[in-house]
Amino acid sequence: MKKKILLVLMIVVIALSFTVACSSDNSDKSSDKLKVALILPGKKDDLSFNQSMYEGMMAYVDAHPDKIDLKVTENVYEVSSIEPALLDFADQGYDVIIGHGFQFMEPLVKVAEQYPDTKFLLGTGYKFTKNSAIYDVSLQDGGYQMGVIAALATQTNKIGVIGGADVSEIYRGHEGYKLGAKSVNPNIEIQEVYTGDWTDTAGAKEAAVGMYDSGVDVIWHSGDGIGLGVVQAAKEKDKYVLGNVADQLQLAPDNVLSGVVYQWQAVLENIFNDIESGKFMNLTDDERFYWITAENGGEIYAKINDPKGWLTADDLSKIEASWNDLKTGKIDFSVIEEPTT
Repeated sequence: MKKKILLVLMIVVIALSFTVACSSDNSDKSSDKLKVALILPGKKDDLSFNQSMYEGMMAYVDAHPDKIDLKVTENVYEVSSIEPALLDFADQGYDVIIGHGFQFMEPLVKVAEQYPDTKFLLGTGYKFTKNSAIYDVSLQDGGYQMGVIAALATQTNKIGVIGGADVSEIYRGHEGYKLGAKSVNPNIEIQEVYTGDWTDTAGAKEAAVGMYDSGVDVIWHSGDGIGLGVVQAAKEKDKYVLGNVADQLQLAPDNVLSGVVYQWQAVLENIFNDIESGKFMNLTDDERFYWITAENGGEIYAKINDPKGWLTADDLSKIEASWNDLKTGKIDFSVIEEPTT
């Protein structure tokens, strides 16, 4: 009888030990996940800059469900709100903190220096620390393609481009746009406006209306709230607009001709592989910039939508040929001067 009781007790002890071990294993697996905070300056469904990154991160998370615990915070736009948000996530012990926008640069670098064991990612910019890196867009690629499309579509030989702040990636995009347009027609007239603010929808609409009234019939914009203003103007004046960051056809099916589309997942895989391998903390200065380009599939252009019939079959062939040149690195952008910001 005693032997039977002893045998039962031994089985119970073994079972409990196995349960504890399994529990410990599960805990370890959970703790292996990276805690990642994505801070967006706008809404995650804005059909522009914020949505592109949100969808890129979600695609990465869906593809790697055992690697990432993601927290998304929206509408942190003002610089005065950015540093507290970064500090809050750093204090909570997040492994990776992402500030999605140029305005995050100064506060992100400041906070990164205070938390040397935390990894920080900046969406566009040029300053970094040992524990931070930058993901950015070679917008000259997309801008060039938009310039080609605009120059082929225009019926007046007048096109325009409207940006928010005159910062590095937008400057590159605008210069690429001019280069692409002039590759089609060296004498084309190009009007350019910077509103100075990404959220100035009214100001961008006013600028676009002014361009359309002066004879411009195709405008490319460089994203966010200003883009909504330009689209509104295109609808009001029944002209064409070229979008940026996301396919904006649904906003104005009769007026959105095409647009640049960002696919951040093209570089997110590389970034998180470098974090996982331990390479991230030892990147060279050049390696701290992760670029989406036409060549790596990080930039594509939205399907041509031409209800006005301004583009011929030959024009469409030229547009596709231009894109193939961009994807194979045949376009020379060395004539574009480096931006000062």
